[in-house]
Amino acid sequence: MKSGICLLLMLVALCSLAQETQPTGYEGIGITGDSSDVTVPTESGIVLMGGSTDVDQALQWMIDRAKGGDVVIIRASGSTGYNDFIYGLGQVNSVETLLIDTRAKALKESVGKRIREAEMLFIAGGDQWNYVRFWRDSEVSKAIQYLIETKKIPIGGTSAGCAVLSGYIFDAARGSAYSKDVLKNPYDSTVSISKSFIELPYLKNTISDQHYSQRERQGRHVTFMARMLKDMNVKHAVGIGVDEKTALCIDEDGNAFAYGKNLVYVLTSRVAPEQCEPGKPLTFNRKNKAIEAFIYQASVTGTPVYNLKEKPPGKPTEYWRVENGALLRTKN
Repeated sequence: MKSGICLLLMLVALCSLAQETQPTGYEGIGITGDSSDVTVPTESGIVLMGGSTDVDQALQWMIDRAKGGDVVIIRASGSTGYNDFIYGLGQVNSVETLLIDTRAKALKESVGKRIREAEMLFIAGGDQWNYVRFWRDSEVSKAIQYLIETKKIPIGGTSAGCAVLSGYIFDAARGSAYSKDVLKNPYDSTVSISKSFIELPYLKNTISDQHYSQRERQGRHVTFMARMLKDMNVKHAVGIGVDEKTALCIDEDGNAFAYGKNLVYVLTSRVAPEQCEPGKPLTFNRKNKAIEAFIYQASVTGTPVYNLKEKPPGKPTEYWRVENGALLRTKN
């Protein structure tokens, strides 16, 4: 009799535990604010944030465009740190974080449905390879494209979340790439570049990089552009490099503004490198003007950059070139 009661109690306990650990259905791990969905008109926009401390002004710029709607944070690692932070920055209905850390979760229709309900979407930092391998060709990527094309909401990301917003992605499939290595061999195994799994306006032939000056990523960024020009049928490569504690905000008309404390770099090139071959140092000179570099000091009020659907105005801040694996910069 006692053994039967014990068995029954164990079964009840297991059923209770199973109920407690059931997923939410759309992988939400926490919400701040009103859990009911609201629908409000929004203004589109893009935020490319360089990592480290978030730029409050850039997030407020997004919140203003969300018009009091719901904010959804997506990530493949981490927790709900953005919820209270963003909720406290401005007037929004709610902030919810979704942890989409497997391919199976990314394929769930309920995940796509929740993302489509957002009036502002922000992709947290982490490992961009996880974002590429989990989210490409999934309900996540379909939902984000819906937000871009149909709902037209502000979309941003920081660090790895920024990396996946440009038209081409350094996807880190084989770990991080370092300037000193890839300049000596632009086909180093770490140079893994893929087309993005979403398409944002003004960023079609662009590749972004983050933690830019702080981690000396200029050399690898130029190498990525050289590979795009040589191997990927890109006629005009654009690189956007964003320092830490800095963000580039792009409005619906292509006007761009640099918010924060450090620098934003916009690199452009329409010429192919002279030498870009496996096992050989990169040479990308073109009469000392291979790459035009437009460099902007960010500010709290937003430094005007230029309209990204047009040619950069005036002369570049610097010309960059690579000679036998060495990046050289000349002020204009």
